[in-house]
Amino acid sequence: MPKNDHDLIIIGGGPAGLTAGLYAARSRLDALLLERFAPGGQVLNTDWVENYPGFPEGVSGFDLVDKIKAQVDRFELPTRSAEITGLKKDGDRFTVSLADGEVRAKAVIICSGADPGRLGVEGEEKLTGRGVSYCGTCDGPFYKDMVVAAVGGGDTACEEAEFLTRFAKKVYLIHRRDELRAQKINKERVLANDKITVKWDSVLDSIDGRDGVEGLTLKNVKTGAVDKLKVDGVFIFVGYLPNTDYLGGLLELDNRGFIVTDTEMTASIPGIYAAGDCRSKNLRQIVTAVGDGATAAFNAERHLESLKI
Repeated sequence: MPKNDHDLIIIGGGPAGLTAGLYAARSRLDALLLERFAPGGQVLNTDWVENYPGFPEGVSGFDLVDKIKAQVDRFELPTRSAEITGLKKDGDRFTVSLADGEVRAKAVIICSGADPGRLGVEGEEKLTGRGVSYCGTCDGPFYKDMVVAAVGGGDTACEEAEFLTRFAKKVYLIHRRDELRAQKINKERVLANDKITVKWDSVLDSIDGRDGVEGLTLKNVKTGAVDKLKVDGVFIFVGYLPNTDYLGGLLELDNRGFIVTDTEMTASIPGIYAAGDCRSKNLRQIVTAVGDGATAAFNAERHLESLKI
């Protein structure tokens, strides 16, 4: 029978959660990490990471997660595969509801991450998994020698568009503005790639096809002109939505649903911390998630010590 009462529960096993777990385990806290799927989060869908310190040539997302997890495993952090359905304050404890029961703790670190955002255009939901994708690393190999489109103008869109050129013979990058928002190095790579054509000032009006993606209807935001684009698949990279629905109004969230914290990662209720992509902040990167996780674990430990005084 698994133990159900702990000092600390960490929700989520991405870089933030794994780092929080590393710090908690090294401090010999009675901690439990809950992860819905495999540890790693969105990093597992990242082909190549070039901006994480310590890897001069870059590192694959899978290998980076594997190294972090191996480091955590050295300190024997207990983990459990679980679907989180709720979180509530219960006297001097917090109760985390799971699909198959519940666990309790004196402190909680929320690292539940975020999922890719949807456009909500006609055909998107119907054709998701049938030509509509949100992960180039996952689905790019299916489009060898085909024509695909990527939607977005940030770093993820640019990085994924370039990755898709490994397989597709042509990639259209659809962006609503007349300049990409990505870091300069990512812009330069996209604009220098002969296999990528940027469709400026354009938005997706619909994704067309009966049993699979056959094309796109684009609309120019400046002229209003409508254009048809024949493609075999479309990859959507328009930001992320936080996995915070299970909180049920317990904590203060910003207008997009991300958890509001102070600089110590403390949420609106003492004893609850948030770290990584689910937290309200300007920069969502692996390196910031790791920093968030370390800060949250450090302050959670201080909070637990204060309860003993």
